[in-house]
Amino acid sequence: MASVLIVDDAAFMRMMIKDILTKNGLDVAGEAENGAVAVDKFKELKPDLVTMDITMPEKDGIAALKEILAMDKGARVVMCSAMGQQAMVIEAIQAGAKDFIVKPFKPERVLDAIHKSLA
Repeated sequence: MASVLIVDDAAFMRMMIKDILTKNGLDVAGEAENGAVAVDKFKELKPDLVTMDITMPEKDGIAALKEILAMDKGARVVMCSAMGQQAMVIEAIQAGAKDFIVKPFKPERVLDAIHKSLA
């Protein structure tokens, strides 16, 4: 079973993703509320995949993505963005993100991005 680290500064967003993942047989390894915590948790938990919000306090998702990929070139990160963050999504994909999902989350799109990234 694939393990996922969920990173979002909004607790209800983490809960929504967690709900989608657990209902579909994925294991939630942990959660982080900002990019700094995400990097530490990635080191500690070594999840198969990370869902990473782009806009967060302390360290944004793109900075955290770059740090995680510097530690582990094979890391799989799916970015989560709000509408209208196209430029940041493009930057994240160029930096090595596998895919992105847009809020509000549609369960089938979330699962599609995760399964594609894990394949």
